[in-house]
Amino acid sequence: MEESSAVIEHVDMFGRATGIEDDQPAADSNEKIAEPFDPDDIDVVTRSMTVDLLLSRTESEMIDLQPDFQRRWGVWDPRRQSRLIESLLLRIPLPVLYAAEDEDERWEIVDGIQRLSTIARFIKPEIIGGQPLILTGLEYLHDYEGKDFEGLSPRLKMRLRETELIIHLIRKGTPPEVKFNIFARINTGGMALSAQELRHAITPGKARHVLETWATLPWFARATDGSVQPIRMDDRELVLRFIAFFLLGLESYRQPDMDGFLIGAMKAINMTSDGELATIQSRFVSALQAAFGIFDRDAFRKRFEKGAGRLPINKAIFEALSVNLARLTATELVTLQQRGELMRDGFIALCHDRSFESAISQGTGDIRKVNRRFSAIGDLITRVLNDA
Repeated sequence: MEESSAVIEHVDMFGRATGIEDDQPAADSNEKIAEPFDPDDIDVVTRSMTVDLLLSRTESEMIDLQPDFQRRWGVWDPRRQSRLIESLLLRIPLPVLYAAEDEDERWEIVDGIQRLSTIARFIKPEIIGGQPLILTGLEYLHDYEGKDFEGLSPRLKMRLRETELIIHLIRKGTPPEVKFNIFARINTGGMALSAQELRHAITPGKARHVLETWATLPWFARATDGSVQPIRMDDRELVLRFIAFFLLGLESYRQPDMDGFLIGAMKAINMTSDGELATIQSRFVSALQAAFGIFDRDAFRKRFEKGAGRLPINKAIFEALSVNLARLTATELVTLQQRGELMRDGFIALCHDRSFESAISQGTGDIRKVNRRFSAIGDLITRVLNDA
């Protein structure tokens, strides 16, 4: 079987490796929402608002520019930010913004973070905690090169403040799965959000904090060898995949819709008590410790030969292996680590099994493939534990 040559590593917005293997879609993939949602579930309103009103809402924390995405809104360089301000001064219309409304009627900007944060940085930088923008690299308005907002004439200041932007607002009450689908369809710009960033944006609640906290656990970093880059929230997605299958159970995955399943898991986390989450976290840590004890720096990665080069973290392996390990007793985990060589040899053999390799590589949201990888790893663990 061809191995590492078939493995593609996911890259971030700058083209840098994230440490996560790309999940390749199946040729006949139908992994998104399996059943069409009811169009009546969609509640979208379009509003035209002045820059002043948008900044006022931002200042009063009724617009969330996604604090977790601060690395993102700092992505545009000063020249690109200046060109956006120049467009406003020239009265060139900007693309529409997209936002999701939560139960408290706060807006979470999903598409347009760069534009809105750039405008805030130029006119009122203190509301985003940024440094004032000094215009640079302007294409037409060279007289304003080197100026900040205070350096503009009163007429131009007013022009900026009264500029109207169009916002498509997904109203509260729209099911999260539908919101995700809508945003996934429009999320095609140069700074498109990752799937986990979209889930984060449309699912407020303590799940956000839980995923962030667990992803920074020392044992998570050790078991993944610190190779998963957090900038696109890939680390949080790995944690979410574990919690989803551990908390909801494999049997609850009934539709080939991994995105919808993971959104449901975030909602479930919001409703789970802190005590129960603490118990699940301890099982998560035990699984990570055992995975590292068995596979060392190769944990959660495909392995075709002993001594072969290390491949990126594979999400499908992570969820199936971590959940299977988390369901074992402390005694079983010790035994499994003592028989680590059997586990490693058995796992290499699994990776050469065509159906298992497909279940962790292509169209991994397919129900049969999810069941296949969970049962295959579970059977391997059982065989090793029963080895006399």
